[in-house]
Amino acid sequence: MKTLISTRSLESVESPFLAVLVSDNQAPLKDASLERAIASGDYKGKKDEALLVYGAPPGKAERILLVGIGKATEITRSSIRRGAAIAARRARSLGTKTVTIAVAKEARGGLGVAEIVQVAIEGAAQGGWQFTELKKQPEDPKPELESVEIVINKADKEDAEAGRRIGDAVAAGYLFTRNLQMQPGNLCTPTFLGEQARKLATTYKFGVTVLDLAQIKKEGMGALLAVAQGSAEEPRFIVLEYQGGTGAPVVLIGKGVTFDSGGISIKPAANMEDMKFDKSGATAVLGAFEVLGRLKPRINVVGLIPATENLPSGTAIKPGDVVKSHLGKTIEIINTDAEGRLILCDALSYARRFKPAAAIDAATLTGAVVVALGHHAIGLLGNDEALLAEVRDAGERAGERCWPLPLWDEYRELLKSDVADVKNSGGRAAGTIAGAWFLREFVDSFPWVHLDIAGTAYLEGEGPSHAKGPTAIGVRLFTEFLLKRAGAAGA
Repeated sequence: MKTLISTRSLESVESPFLAVLVSDNQAPLKDASLERAIASGDYKGKKDEALLVYGAPPGKAERILLVGIGKATEITRSSIRRGAAIAARRARSLGTKTVTIAVAKEARGGLGVAEIVQVAIEGAAQGGWQFTELKKQPEDPKPELESVEIVINKADKEDAEAGRRIGDAVAAGYLFTRNLQMQPGNLCTPTFLGEQARKLATTYKFGVTVLDLAQIKKEGMGALLAVAQGSAEEPRFIVLEYQGGTGAPVVLIGKGVTFDSGGISIKPAANMEDMKFDKSGATAVLGAFEVLGRLKPRINVVGLIPATENLPSGTAIKPGDVVKSHLGKTIEIINTDAEGRLILCDALSYARRFKPAAAIDAATLTGAVVVALGHHAIGLLGNDEALLAEVRDAGERAGERCWPLPLWDEYRELLKSDVADVKNSGGRAAGTIAGAWFLREFVDSFPWVHLDIAGTAYLEGEGPSHAKGPTAIGVRLFTEFLLKRAGAAGA
């Protein structure tokens, strides 16, 4: 998706589709049709309310879309991102390859130009996305959104270009992740994820290591191996290293279960096809490295992805089995569908060798987080209050909001085992907290945050600003976190 900055006035914009984000009932440019609609009260500029008009004079915008983004006093980065997504989604539905986006002066809140341009591009990437690559002949095919033009004042061009650079990078990471999330389990195997990591490393000169089955055994990752043993597909353990600064790295860890049947504790058949999205933590880490490669911030980052399938077979792990983790702790298997924490615990143990300044894992870990928070918030847990606050702040800026849950010592009782150091499931009560407490058992002497993205990684229905399916959750949050840390380090 190509982007460009324009300093033309709205009245002189020549575009097949001009979208103006407005607050309340503004008329941001002189157009008789717009003015009549607002004067009549038919259009009030409420959040998500859109008005499309035609018939502008020749040489001007062919279509004008007003998109309401809420009250002027309540404008946030998320408001503008959402408005741009609605505009791009509407443009694509009309078969338009190019969209021009402007934000009315009254609709900018307290945001700077760089922020506005960045999030407008992020929103356009979100709304313009579609996935048709596996269809021979898509029904009602729509062209890809090829070009996004952002209109700003001439005096703001330098700030706008800075915002465009970040927005372009985040959009690329977002689209990379979303397309990878959509790949089905027969195509996106653990080996395939490893190949994607190698391609990123080649393109951006990252360090990369992809451990195969024999190397994973030699490394002693018994929990990852236990999950993988039921599948004919070999597991992979992926390590990406970006060196852009000095000091201890931030470690990003993503759960990479490329298909999750639940194993012997098999899931219900209904909607099991969605379990291709159980790799969403892994794809978010890969998308974040796409962003790192483009922006090259002054920070060191390591990405760790344990990748496997979770299938039932004669060789699959069974409830009651006991396995030895990379850290050396033994784990009693209570539920084979609690497999994400098993592969992540070996990754958290492996992370010790990097002596991380902070570690953040993202995982579609528990259905319980959907019960607790629905599809609007990420479950946030960890062992360091300062890091928890820092990640939560990054989520607010990214429009990927997090809500904290406690890791009180009393919850550790849920994981006590009669035969091993710990068991992998504590039952139905406090399921998200128990999953995070299990991971905490394998965090050794570094600040750590766990993001449970099971409710936010993919959506089952359409919305005004999004299509059905994957959300690339985590890419923007990781980016905001890393860029702020890099800025602090470079100050």
